[in-house]
Formats: sequence, structure tokens, C-alpha cells
Amino acid sequence: MRHIFLFFLLSLLLCGCEADQPQIPEETMTIPPVEATSSVLEETQPVDPMQMLLSSMTLEEKVGQLFLARCPSADAISDIDTYHLGGYILFGQDFVNQTPDSIRQILASYQESSPIPLLIAVDEEGGTVCRISKYPVFRSSRFPSPRESYANGGMEQVLAVETEKAKLLADLGINVNMGPVCDISTDFGSFMYARSLGEEPGETGRFVTSTVRIMKNFGIGSVLKHFPGYGNNDDTHTEIAVDNRSLAELESRDLIPFAEGIKAGCDAILVSHTIVTALDEDTPASLSPSVHAYLRNSMGFEGVIVTDDLVMQAITDSYGPEEAAVLAVLAGNDLLCSTEYAVQYAAVLKAVEENRISMEQLETSVLRVLNWKKDLGLIF
Repeated sequence: MRHIFLFFLLSLLLCGCEADQPQIPEETMTIPPVEATSSVLEETQPVDPMQMLLSSMTLEEKVGQLFLARCPSADAISDIDTYHLGGYILFGQDFVNQTPDSIRQILASYQESSPIPLLIAVDEEGGTVCRISKYPVFRSSRFPSPRESYANGGMEQVLAVETEKAKLLADLGINVNMGPVCDISTDFGSFMYARSLGEEPGETGRFVTSTVRIMKNFGIGSVLKHFPGYGNNDDTHTEIAVDNRSLAELESRDLIPFAEGIKAGCDAILVSHTIVTALDEDTPASLSPSVHAYLRNSMGFEGVIVTDDLVMQAITDSYGPEEAAVLAVLAGNDLLCSTEYAVQYAAVLKAVEENRISMEQLETSVLRVLNWKKDLGLIF
């Protein structure tokens, strides 16, 4: 891979520069001016390898790193090259008629085709959202949801399941799970009820903290979701959901598990498409600069911010796929979950070329993605 080779070459040059210098007789040596000394010191400061990698990338490669693309049924390898993708997210159909060995081979072929290693993500929450374990060839029965595990054996059982889950994903070559679910849902009829732990903020925070640490132990990236907390709201896959709770109420309840996950060192946070009026009265959270500013400045999160899938009806009905992608970057997202990545990649690339999205903002986001890959051991 040319980027890895670049690291190696530059390291050799930096390490060998002093040894190759000719010895200057003592009587001919002069003391450089103070300004020159400062300049020399600045030039020889250690260079961040991820910054070096970023500097070597083309504009097209930088834009591509913003996309966590829905893995296509065909042309997956060619699309890695065409769109310079940051990663793929796999769904249930990607595991149909597959075995653990065949999935390992497929994912290895994706990685071998990418100059920059890929994030390979999946939604394996347990319960109603199981992309892998619903197929008996991967597990005799699907993983239970955190709510089910907690009811059967408390937190000990929940974390035992999370450990088994992380081990399975790592064994298959998957390096990101889109979880844990941080939402606190108490209404049986609400969209997130079956997917949430179903406990109060303190216990949900303990679940999130422990799960993030378990995932780190297996080299699996964590993605807390769905910020700033779905609560008992409607399904944004099919319609706009509006949350009118006060910020004080959110901070005393729904935001606590996210805060605990941040303290535990979570890698990424996924932002929902819900309109949270306490932070932005009009714009879905995923497209709201105010929501992202709150996550960065008030909650102190420094990792990767991810959108929920940008083809959900709550977004497409109002913005369309191209404009939604541009607005998502402008809002402060670093990684876009994208099914229509071909048209969205082109839209973001055009927005950068026209300076609607600044190069500084683009590179800041790409650097966060690269550092995440480094932390996962994908880039050395």
C-alpha cells in the first residue's frame, strides 16, 4: 500500500539524516542565528504519521474517507477504488448463503483492494437487530437483546453476551459494531423499546461503559447511538420525529449514558434524525450544527461523529440525498452512513471544489477517521 510505504520511507529518511551529515572541523563551525536555530528545531519536530498520510492523499481520496457505504451486492471491490471509501457497513443480506470462512475471505479481499484499510461495520445489537447471528451457520441462535439478557441474568448476563458478540465479530474480520444502544425507552409502543436496555440512566450508563471497554479489548470500534437519545419517539425511518423535552430533562436522563460512554473512551457517536427542539427547533439532529456543537463543546467528545443512514425518509423527504450529504458534513459529521454513496460522494466532492465545504473542515474530519483506524490497529 503506497501510504504505508510512504511512512516507512520517511521514517528511514528522518532516522538517517544525522548519520549522513559530514563532520565539520571544530574551528570552522559557526553558531547559527537564533532565528535559524528555531527554524531547524521546528523542522525536526516529530511528524504525526496520520497527518503525513492525510497530506499524501488526493482530494478524491479525502472525500471518500467520509463515507461508510452500504456494501453493494455487486462491484464492492471496484467501488472501493472508484469512491475511495472509508468503509462498508454490512446488512443481513450480505451474510445469506455465507459461512464464517467465506465471509473472512470476502472481507479480506475488500481490505486488500483498499490503499487505506477499511472500516467494516455491522449492526449486531441482538434481539430484533441481528445481521449475523440470525443465521444458524454463524450462531445456533440469534443474540438476545440487552433488555432480554438483563431480564434473564442482570448485567452479568448482558456483558457475557457482549463479550461473545465482540469475539465473533473480530473473528470474522469485522472491526466496528454500530452500538451500544444508549437510548432510554420506557414506552412499550415506542420504536426503540425492544432495542434499549430498559433501565434507568445510571444502569444504562454502566452497560454502555462496560460494553465500550469489552469491544476495545477485542479491537472492535464502538458507536454510541442514537444521540441525543431517542427516548419514546417515533421511527425516523418513515417520518420526522420531534422531541420537545427540555435540555434539563435530557441532561438529567437521556444524555447520561452518552456522557458515560465518552468517559469510557468510545470511538464514535451516531446522531439520529430526530428534531430535538431544545438544541435546534427546526433541523434534524444529524444535520444540525447546534447539536454537533453541543456534543463537541458541552460534552467534550473528540472522536468521530457519524450520521444515521441518510436515506431514511425523515431526511430524504425534506432534503434529497445530495443536499443531505452536504449538509451533514457542514453540520459537523465526520462519517456519513450512506446507501446512495455514489451520488452523495459526487455532491460532497463538488461542494469542496466550490468551497462550500472548506478544505480545513474536510481534513479535520478525515484526520479523525484516520486516527480511529489507527486506534483500531488498521493503520500502523
